[in-house]
Amino acid sequence: MSCCIMLLRRPTGRATARQEMLTPLTKRYILEVLFPRSLGGLTRALLALFAGLCLTGQAAAQMDFSGEWTAVPAQANVENPQIGEYAGLPMNDEALRRAEIWDPAIESLPVWQCRPQTGASIKLGPSALRISKLIDGSSRELVAFQAEWLRSGGVPIYLDGRPHPPGHAAHSWGGFSTGVWIGDMLKVTTTHLKEGYYRRNGVPQSDRAELTEYLIRRRFRGKDYLTWVVIANDPVYLTEPLVRSGEYRLDPARSLEPYPCALVKPVNGSDDLVPSYPPGANEQIHNFADGYGLPRRIVADGAATMYPEFRAVLAEGQTGTQAPAVGVVQP
Repeated sequence: MSCCIMLLRRPTGRATARQEMLTPLTKRYILEVLFPRSLGGLTRALLALFAGLCLTGQAAAQMDFSGEWTAVPAQANVENPQIGEYAGLPMNDEALRRAEIWDPAIESLPVWQCRPQTGASIKLGPSALRISKLIDGSSRELVAFQAEWLRSGGVPIYLDGRPHPPGHAAHSWGGFSTGVWIGDMLKVTTTHLKEGYYRRNGVPQSDRAELTEYLIRRRFRGKDYLTWVVIANDPVYLTEPLVRSGEYRLDPARSLEPYPCALVKPVNGSDDLVPSYPPGANEQIHNFADGYGLPRRIVADGAATMYPEFRAVLAEGQTGTQAPAVGVVQP
């Protein structure tokens, strides 16, 4: 009985983390212990109904993320980054070498043309987003939120406490996601991603990357917004967590159209040629730095470029101090 009283005293009606984990079986057990049949039929029924309302109050307090969402234009989802535009990314040498040899023409290969983005990048936009509820037909409890983007399959975010698969289990473009509530915010953990990229200029993402995400819904000037924070930890290609976010606006009039992908002839005219640059031969690697008068070392400085102290290094761009033209990572 005390659990119900404590819950009623909370002005927001939100449950504690322990109460959030109550399963239907646990709730039934609590009711049987607190309200035994010896109390009498009517008394027991009224008390059980009251306790049931207390125990299920969290369902109303959890935020509803379902709906049709339009991506809000931002740098992360509308930019067309140049090769060598790696400032603000905590890349290690392995990531830099992969990015240096990348040729955008690889996207025209038949095996790549219909390749979806992984969860590490598509969650930032610019595609429209649909979030649906997956409801258990018997208990009517929310099992998962199903997220879908224009150029991807469905990505369920399970809320029923199921564990993540073992490390050797199959990986997918969207990965395997589970969520837990932190008040009105949903914290999501995503594993089992296929290899992809963090940015549309060849910055690689490994299949060992894990994402910690936060979904936050709010109202601003009469409109509903969803902020999707994505924190990537990648032991293969990143030296520090990469923190980014995408923004969406609720748009009930929008619908997510089918996206049938049809293959076209590769731009290089051959299915056998894989476009790439040999290590040290990509002369475009410093075009970004040279075009903005920045020191060429900005290409290879990785995580240091994320912090305010790097402004002192940027001043070198005015002094003419430059690195070698190509081959930012030496063998």
